[in-house]
Amino acid sequence: MIRAGLQALFSHWRRNPLQLFTLVAGLALATALWSGVQAVNSEARASYDAAAATLGEGRYDQLLPRAGTSLPESRFIDLRRAGWQVGPVLEGELENGIRIIGLDPLTAPGGMGPVTATDDVTLPEILAGGLIFATPETADRLPPDPGYRVITDPAIAPGTALTDIATAQDLLNEPGRITRLIVSDSQPLNRPPLAEIAPDLIRQPAQAGSDLSRLTDSFHLNLTAFGLLGFAVGIFIVHGATGLAFEQRRGMIRTLRALGMPLTTLIALTVTELLIIALVAGLTGTALGWLVAAGLLPDVSATLEGLYGARIAQGLSLRPEWWLSGLAIAIGGTAIAASGALYGIARMPILAGSRARTAMTTRGLRGLAIASTILLTAALLLALFGTGLAAGFALLGCMLIGAALALPLILRAVLTLAESRAPTALRQWFWADTRAQLSGLSLALMALLLAMAANVGVSTMVSSFRATFTGFLDQRLAADLYIVAEDGGALEAFLAPRDVLIRPVMDTDTRLAGLPAELGGARVSPIYTDNWEFLSETPDLWPRVETGEAVIINEQLSRRAGLAPGDTLAITPDLTLPIAGVFGDYGNPVGQAIIGEDLFRQLHPDIQPTRFGLGTEDPAALREALITEFGLAPAAITNQAGVKALSMSIFERTFTVTGALNVLTLAVAGFAILMSLLTLATMRLPHLAPVWALGLTRRQLGRLELARAVILAALTALCALPLGLALAWVLLAIINVEAFGWKLPMFLFPLDYARLGLLALAAAALAALWPAIRLSRTPPADLLKVFANER
Repeated sequence: MIRAGLQALFSHWRRNPLQLFTLVAGLALATALWSGVQAVNSEARASYDAAAATLGEGRYDQLLPRAGTSLPESRFIDLRRAGWQVGPVLEGELENGIRIIGLDPLTAPGGMGPVTATDDVTLPEILAGGLIFATPETADRLPPDPGYRVITDPAIAPGTALTDIATAQDLLNEPGRITRLIVSDSQPLNRPPLAEIAPDLIRQPAQAGSDLSRLTDSFHLNLTAFGLLGFAVGIFIVHGATGLAFEQRRGMIRTLRALGMPLTTLIALTVTELLIIALVAGLTGTALGWLVAAGLLPDVSATLEGLYGARIAQGLSLRPEWWLSGLAIAIGGTAIAASGALYGIARMPILAGSRARTAMTTRGLRGLAIASTILLTAALLLALFGTGLAAGFALLGCMLIGAALALPLILRAVLTLAESRAPTALRQWFWADTRAQLSGLSLALMALLLAMAANVGVSTMVSSFRATFTGFLDQRLAADLYIVAEDGGALEAFLAPRDVLIRPVMDTDTRLAGLPAELGGARVSPIYTDNWEFLSETPDLWPRVETGEAVIINEQLSRRAGLAPGDTLAITPDLTLPIAGVFGDYGNPVGQAIIGEDLFRQLHPDIQPTRFGLGTEDPAALREALITEFGLAPAAITNQAGVKALSMSIFERTFTVTGALNVLTLAVAGFAILMSLLTLATMRLPHLAPVWALGLTRRQLGRLELARAVILAALTALCALPLGLALAWVLLAIINVEAFGWKLPMFLFPLDYARLGLLALAAAALAALWPAIRLSRTPPADLLKVFANER
């Protein structure tokens, strides 16, 4: 009986191959979007872990210079002689961007990180020096040198080369210098305090987890959210296909039950059938996800490096965590999508007929109304009282799903109103028939609603960010030329007799309000006073900063530390200044504080500026003078336009990934409409045959079918617009603040929304074109059979 039951169930798919294709393709596309995003995230996190293993990041305390970026090697010797168990690290970059890390394998707590002695490389060879360890891709980019031997090791972080201290000092041209010291967990009890041995060092406690992974968590969370959104759109397709198959197999189910098949056996066979389909679709979707990830990875890599300085591998690895999650979510998604059909089988009486289906439809509409009300109410409460990034994404989920569930109710009300005002019988039939088709098209229209809302929301966010970021660049890049000069004093002496505003760039990494931050020094001039705008400020801001009486902070530090103008901020243990203003600092993931130049030089006399912004009436003449008279290399001079172009290119590439996911989601929604219309085409004949018999031609029926799809898409687009704007507000005012620390103003872009609406209408028209053509070419004999079959 089990074999006969499976044959009966699978016979439905043999008779309806298009439905089977819809089910498998919908689930495969949903899985592809999810697994593609997870593959990218998995590759990135593996790179972060490799970097953490290389640097011992997060596992050990570190000793850092109070000022500057490096310290003499003698500090390491002094500390070791005093009993401190520390290991030196030298870190820097070559001209081609490769990160060089030098370690002492005998004193570093973690040894050489992921590097271990093998048959090819022995410990004495490592101790002798001259060995460089890197991934094969990084090794190919290292400059050739007969004095070194390059060993390829896939465990090294991407874009990083690991070597001993002496070799690193030679490669980076930093003789006798190191950048920090790693502190071992085991220390002698009688060692002298750090302040006595090395008062110019500060101890940074170990942090749980990689700095890079924490810094980029919000970015990957956004990617995961888009992957889930695409998966949700695909699951609507699966739910529609399984629901339609259940309705069409009611007679078969009644027959199997009447022949004596137990209900539990029938449900088990249906679950087995769905599991087989889910595995096939999941494997297909995982393979497609690999292709999606391969297309997204270069832009994700560029985004992470441009925004966070995080380097990830350029190649994909078949990691179990992402392809297994793809299979798991395919099976789980199928279970969720088919739960209604399985419940219907369990509750369906053997003699259930059409009346029962009508009652279920009515109860279904009531259930949609209740579920939608609950979810939208939850979204409102989360918007008013929720805190944290998780609450923000929960708000998004409740709002989007609640609105999607409300869509059939809204469309039904609009179509009922249109029917009541229709002047002719044909139009009344058209609106009534359109309302009758909502049960078959509602899931595809929900998918379209979510896809369009995501496009409206994300495009509004990106365009608002672009408008704000452009103004921010005009404010922050007010100087005409930006130069790099090793001898800042000679440069200022050269520029002194000229009418040039000089803005030296002075900053250092520190901790403010207990958080990692940057401290900068500002030479107050019209470059600042005429261009900088503040989110909040106190009177006489710039004069107080110039005299060292106040400090200004960026929005990130203000929000994370709960600081506002009028509060105080400890710059050093002995210096606390009032906060005079808060400025927007878009694109910076860390907090920043700025004090006057004189005070900065007092606190950090070892830091000499090598980067300068210059304001002048004639940038071209000044550039020529710097090259010909001062002897500055042309490559050391960058004009304002070049810096802005670089910043905007990083910005545009940042949102290439979300744009690509938006397009994929919209394509999946268009596919949902096409498959729904195709699967409903044969079921439409009993509704259309009487109208055809009353005088409408097949071509007219085809045109009405096409118009029906476009009208439903237009109504869905109108509903998607306010939902998308609400989504944009949540992204800008809640998600962005929690994830990155800054709030962006929201702008509206009507032309973009109009183009998106036309694109949705075009997609719906294209999806309906094929079924409409098939209908217009339906043989009259097929229409006449409707009356012969006593339906």
